Amino acid sequence: MKHARPDGIDPHARSRARRRALQAIYAWQLSGAAIAKVIEQFRSEQDMEVADLEYFEDLVRGVEANLGELDAKLAGFVDRDIAQVDPIERAVLRIAAYELLHRPDVPYRVVINEAIETTKRFGSEHGHTYVNGVLDHAAAQWRAAEAQAARQR
Repeated sequence: MKHARPDGIDPHARSRARRRALQAIYAWQLSGAAIAKVIEQFRSEQDMEVADLEYFEDLVRGVEANLGELDAKLAGFVDRDIAQVDPIERAVLRIAAYELLHRPDVPYRVVINEAIETTKRFGSEHGHTYVNGVLDHAAAQWRAAEAQAARQR
């Protein structure tokens, strides 16, 4: 059953794409394997037909291509070196930072909510509160106009 919105986006497939992207980025962070190899492995091993494959690939390739920028921009919001952040939380933050900075078509509240839910599912017990705090501050700066408009409603 399709749950696509009028714009053709299936929010459930996007959520699954983010979860798969988290797993792929996590594996990439730990293994150091080429991102193309990680994507290919996920294509063959995961049930990708239930996820938005195009969005999954955009997130994974986007994090890899913009890693230096993402980590540098996140540095202003994390309380330690990004390399010291828990690997799951680091992957979630990198994906969310990519979406906030490079996917203006995705509302910042969706990015933050998806990051929190993904961290609750895969991260440490209180990891979602850390992710929420970091992304809330980042979104207020990176998406200032959007965040301010949301607060005025």
